[in-house]
Amino acid sequence: MNWQAAVEKTVTGLGYDLVDCERSAGGLLRVYIDKLPEQALAGELITVEDCERVTRQLQYVLEVENCDYQRLEVSSPGIDRPLKKLADYQRFAGQEVEITLRVAFQGRKKYRGLLAAEGDGWRVVFNDGKTDQALDFSLEEVKDAKLVPQISFKGRSAKAAEPGADKAGKPAKPKRKQSNAKARQPLEAEPAADKDDKVDGGLDQ
Repeated sequence: MNWQAAVEKTVTGLGYDLVDCERSAGGLLRVYIDKLPEQALAGELITVEDCERVTRQLQYVLEVENCDYQRLEVSSPGIDRPLKKLADYQRFAGQEVEITLRVAFQGRKKYRGLLAAEGDGWRVVFNDGKTDQALDFSLEEVKDAKLVPQISFKGRSAKAAEPGADKAGKPAKPKRKQSNAKARQPLEAEPAADKDDKVDGGLDQ
């Protein structure tokens, strides 16, 4: 079993959602975990105790599987949580996201707006400074995607604060754009390298 499979099996087996895992030069292995969707909806957040529990089990599994690493960090994904898999997009549909395309569309790679499902693909509704528009895309066209941290301002109207709403608080009808970005092969994983372990509760969502 390779290190990625070992991490995924361990995290999901303990009842957590594996958000992401990565290896960097120097042998650092970073693992980001979250509560399952139904638990998160109930208000549960990742705690230091959760990270410690996963760390202990990963130390054991990685040793048994003879997976090489030097340091291990387990933490929550933070308020700017990355979107990595289909389940992430389904879970956070309706929320504000920032996506970076693999290939620029109309001279632009980064788009920020509300995420929505559109047929067999996805759509981000954004404002170009004049009107609301919609960019349709597939997951294969996305290089990176993450949630936009939400900050509440006291006294601010919820409708006025919603992206995609006009001054009266009514949703604007977006103009539709179709991305012409072509799917590219996923970037190669960083070379494996180096066992000090670190637990970081991170920023809870």
